[in-house]
Parts: sequence; structure tokens; C-alpha cells
Amino acid sequence: MTDGARSATRSGETPREVATHCPYCALQCGMTLRQDEDRISVHPRDFPTNRGGLCQKGWTSAELLDHPDRLTTPLLRDPATGRLAPASWEAALDRIVTGLGEVQQRHGRDAVAVFGGGGLTNEKAYALGKFARVALRTRHIDYNGRFCMSSAAAAGMRAFGVDRGLPFPLADLGRADTLLLVGANPAETMPPLVRWLTEQRERGGTLIVVDPRATATARQADLHLQPLPGTDLAVANALLHTVLTEGYVDGSYVATRTNGFTDVRRTVAGWWPARAEALSGVPVADLEATARALGTAERAIILTARGAEQHAKGVDTVTAFVNLALALGLPGRPGSGYGCLTGQGNGQGGREHGQKADQLPGYRRIDDPAARAHVAEVWGVPADELPGPGVPAYRLLDSLGTADGPRALLVFGSNPVVSAPRAARIESRLRDLDLLVVADFLLSETAALADVVLPTAQWAEEDGTLTNLEGRVLRRRALRPPPTGVRTDLAILAAIEDLLKGRAPSYRLVHSKGPLLTPGADASDDAGAGVPEADPQAVFEELRRASAGGLADYAGISWDRIDEADGVFWPCPRSDGPDSPRLFADRFATPDGLARFHPVEHRPAAEEVCPEYPLHFTTGRVLAQYQSGTQTRRVAALRRAAPDAFVELHPDLADRLGVADGEPIRVVSRRGEFRAPARLSPAIRPDTVFAPFHWAGAARANSVTNDAVDPISGMPEFKICAVRLEKVAPGDAERSGVLP
Repeated sequence: MTDGARSATRSGETPREVATHCPYCALQCGMTLRQDEDRISVHPRDFPTNRGGLCQKGWTSAELLDHPDRLTTPLLRDPATGRLAPASWEAALDRIVTGLGEVQQRHGRDAVAVFGGGGLTNEKAYALGKFARVALRTRHIDYNGRFCMSSAAAAGMRAFGVDRGLPFPLADLGRADTLLLVGANPAETMPPLVRWLTEQRERGGTLIVVDPRATATARQADLHLQPLPGTDLAVANALLHTVLTEGYVDGSYVATRTNGFTDVRRTVAGWWPARAEALSGVPVADLEATARALGTAERAIILTARGAEQHAKGVDTVTAFVNLALALGLPGRPGSGYGCLTGQGNGQGGREHGQKADQLPGYRRIDDPAARAHVAEVWGVPADELPGPGVPAYRLLDSLGTADGPRALLVFGSNPVVSAPRAARIESRLRDLDLLVVADFLLSETAALADVVLPTAQWAEEDGTLTNLEGRVLRRRALRPPPTGVRTDLAILAAIEDLLKGRAPSYRLVHSKGPLLTPGADASDDAGAGVPEADPQAVFEELRRASAGGLADYAGISWDRIDEADGVFWPCPRSDGPDSPRLFADRFATPDGLARFHPVEHRPAAEEVCPEYPLHFTTGRVLAQYQSGTQTRRVAALRRAAPDAFVELHPDLADRLGVADGEPIRVVSRRGEFRAPARLSPAIRPDTVFAPFHWAGAARANSVTNDAVDPISGMPEFKICAVRLEKVAPGDAERSGVLP
């Protein structure tokens, strides 16, 4: 089927059906797409991650393929009218290449930046990193995954020497006697995963959830800890304090498999449960019950997600829970361990092969001379001519259009106008650019600001690979070719590269061993002429060589090997050797093979409440929407299920403010405001308000979020800031478009 789908895509014939994966979250549920005359239908597969289940987003995922809002021709901004208008590919590419050349000639190579996405395939993430550093020779590249997994990634690197979201198969969740979920709500963010939670509880296991809200997941738990946002680190240190005092530490494991415990023991000695209760509001009895459930379990797993990580102290918070897992001797044991629930579809693979500002393919550090030499050899360029590290996503976006920042930006697979913190400021920065280019298949809020918009292929129209939350490399398979006038991201990069080399021989790709992207079969553009198409399988073959010997070693993974099994787990250095579904059984990926404890202290949120802004504000997702909502807000069934933004607040708080359910309210912070109807719920703390971040315009929640960042990971503090609520006059609400 795979070979047939691939050859049919290249020959222009449409296969009747193809096995692939959902385009949304990192669970990457298996599905079959079927073409029946003019209709494409979705059918779940019995794949290890979803076992025949799909959420509503997966079931409706094919509806966007032929959506009337689909972009099928390039758009150029008319200088006379200021409006976007259809244009030819030739005109669009000429505008891009001319603009890039002018910007770099006036301001230097780093005046051009690239911003990628955690939903791009491994091949596209790899090509984007290479394109930035070799074709454009700029250090400025990062991606929206910085807003997702970066804190857990940094904590994993410093504790284990490697970052893989789950260092064990997902099925281990069902085997755990105690499962602690911190800041995770899979019942709404990845519903098929709940099957493993159900299996865990049916086996007699204990589920404990840490979340400021009584979410759909928390309501299924045996115990729900409901801390004040921003106090998870204090909770973790108190749990380890109790584990120590109650004698649950695995002394043999700590002595033989770790180092640095003495300093951590000293730090948590001061975190008695009553102190943590005073800060977090979590009762001492619940802290002690949690420590007991973890300490007495034969198998226990601790998982963190965005609720614990999207803070200016996110790395330290995750580190505190890693310390707890190490003290209990969990990592490396079947049915036990620490893990992180990756969010975006390729959030894992997207950060392994060069999209991050500080990384090269294979999860190599860009400032490591040996790593630079290896990758430069594969790319056929001198190592000393590769740019150095760039800056993390928010710093990059915040510097756009400034005197010292980039003057041109290319965006692939991201919508920062909605998803970035302090979003109004980022929108302003984008408007100040000399050139903004966005490649997308829908006119997102970011694309609407662009000088050039390029229509790209969707997930069912291109082959490639993704790496799910377990580190399992999977195959995305094309059901059909892109519509006439639409190109893949790889083809777009290949076309820009070709024009750059033709106009400016100084662009370094002209001296490499070959083109950035290996030309494959021709595709047709809007004029019917042949355009060079990049072959994703050839890109993957180069990725294998570039990643060889790195932490994320894909050298032994081929498309054929993936097709023969249900994916291949990295690291996999040899094609004739085993892959790695479970890490840390014998050693950690550190020089001495030992995991590292790190002492971490609780500190307040970057912005605390005050009389002017007396409430804590936190953000998150809802079941029927995804990320910035560009896709899901256009699907009728999902729009019916979750038609509008809302502000969730406790009835007691609403009573004090005189706010009724459904009444429009304004949420105001030091950075901005947004408006949405009130939703009264006892599921949230009376001192905290919540809103989903999927909506744009007047209902854009990220207009108020804090742009303070973690000093290690660069993660912004999405999950807590200080706000006040104001009632909105009905006329103002109607004009703002926030009423249903």
C-alpha cells in the first residue's frame, strides 16, 4: 500500500486508500484515509497509540482538504492598495528572493529569520534548519515548539543527558500502580490516551492529577491536587520531603545510578508539607497521600505537561518532579519512570533536527565543534562558516523589525499572532518587518499580515515522517497530490534555494556537495509548467546521515523499516540493529552513565497579584479546538462543539463581581486585554480565571499573557499572570464580536 500510494502520488493517480496518521497532536493516532468518488473519509486503525480510537478532531480531519477557505494560489500585497491579491508563483518567488537579497545586503545575513512549527514533518524541519544556516547563512531560526516542550526538554537534558518525551512505550501507562499527572489534561488534549488511564485504574491503579482546575481528567482521578497556579515546584519539593521522611527513597538506586542527591536532600529538608500548603493551597493530607501512593507502588510513573512547564521557572519545576522520580528509583524500570506529554504532532521530531536556535540535526548542540564538523561534512560546507546559536522564539519574535533584529521573516507551519505571549506586541513587530513571507494552506491571522503568502500542501498530500510522543518514528503517506497551484514546503524551499543560487553565487549552497533538496519528479504549478519538486525520502536519507552518532540517532531508520513495523523508536544507529522503545535500563545518556539530581527552589511567578490586578489568569485548551484554531475553527462540527471563546470563573468570584453566566467580560493585564462571555464553574479556584487560547481578535487570550521567559529554556510564562475582570457594556461586546 505504501509503495502504491507513493507511486500514485507521483504519477498523478489517486490511490483508493492509504494508511497514515492524524495531523493533530503528538499521539499521532493511526488512521486510514479512503477516497470514494469526491469524498475522503477517515477510518481509525488499530495502531499502538490509539488502538482503534480517534477524537472528534481526528474524525473530522479530512474536511479541511477541500475547504472553501483553502489557499490555491500565491498572494502578494499590492503596494498601492495594501491588500493581498492573487499572483503567479514566478512573481511571488521573485518578490521573496529580491526582498531577501535587499535585506541582507543592507543589514547583514542575520537580518533574515526563519520561524518553523512543531507540526512539520521531520524532513521539513531538517530542510528548514539547513536552509536557514546554509542557503541564508543566518543564525536566526526557531519554532513554535519553544512554546510547548522546551522546559521539559531542558530538564530532561540536564538530568538524563537526553530529551525524549516518553522514554518508554505509551502502554506502560496502563501498567503503573500509581500514575501522577502534573498539569496534564489528556481527556481534552488527546482523548484516545485516556484508554490507557482507564486500563490503569481497572487494574486497581491509583490516578492522581495536579491541576488548578477540576478538568475532565481531574474528575476521573482518585485524588485531585488543586494548587495555586505557579506553585507546582513547591508541591514537588514537599512530595520529595515526605518521601524522604517516610523512608520511601530507593537508596540502592540513588547510590548506584545517580549523583547529586546530597544537595537535593538538603534543599527539600525545608519543604515540609505545611509550608507547601501555605503557598499552594494543597492540603497536607493530600500531599502525604500522594507521596505514600508513589512510595509504596511497585510501578509508578510521573508525567508533566504544559501546566507545569509553561512558566518562567518551568525547567526548575520539571526538574523537581524528575528529582522525585529519581529518588523513588523509577526511570528505566518497566511500568515506571518520568515522562512528558508532548503536545504538537511532531513536537518531538521537530526539535531534533535543526529547527531550534541552538541545535543541529541529531539533537546536536550547534556550539559543539565536533557536532558542527559532522553536520558540515554531510552538508558539504566548511564548519567555520555555519552560523552560531540564534535566540529562542520569543526573543526572536520580539526583536523583529527593530534596529538590531531581523528585518525579514519566513514562517512555515506557525501562527504567532495568536499563539505567542503578549500577542499584540508580536503582531506589531510583524507589521514592522520589511518582508514577511508565510507558507500555509489557510489564511491564518499571521498570513493575513504577510507581504507574500504561499499556498502549501496539506498532510494528506505529501509523504514524510513524524516522531510521536514516545520517540516512535512514523510514516505519513499521501492519499493524493496537492491541488493545481499548490506546492509542498520542501518544493518551496527548493525553488527559493535555486533562485538564490542563480542570483547570488555567494550563497553557500553553490559550494555544497549538491542541492539542499534533491530534485525528484516534476509537479505542475498554476500555469501548468514543470517546477522542481523535492523528494522527501531523499531528504530523510540525508537526515539519517546528519543525525548519525547524535543523541537522536536516526541512522538505522529507513522508510522501509518503518513500513515493516508500527514505527521505529530512536535512537537506532544501525539498520541491522535494534531500536530503543525503552531508555535508561542500564545507563543514562550522560558521560558517566549516571542521572543527575539538581537542587531547585520555589520562587514566585514573574508577576504577582496586586490590588489593581487581583486575580491569577491561566490558559489552556478545549476538546474540540487545537492550537491557534486556524484549522479547527473552520470545521463545522468542531465549531458547533466549541463555537466561542469564554472566561471560566468560580461562581463565588462571579457573585462578588456581579457577573452572570454568559455575560461578556473584559480580562485586563498590564500588557493588554481580551473579551469573552463568562462561564461560571466550580471546577476552578475562586482566585483564578481560565480561558482557552484558540481564538483571535477581541477574544485572543494571549493578548494578556506574560512574556517573561525561563532563563534556560526560553519558555514564556503562559500559565500565570495577574489580571482584573471588568464588565462589558452590551453595545461594546457586540461591536467586539465576543457574543455568540
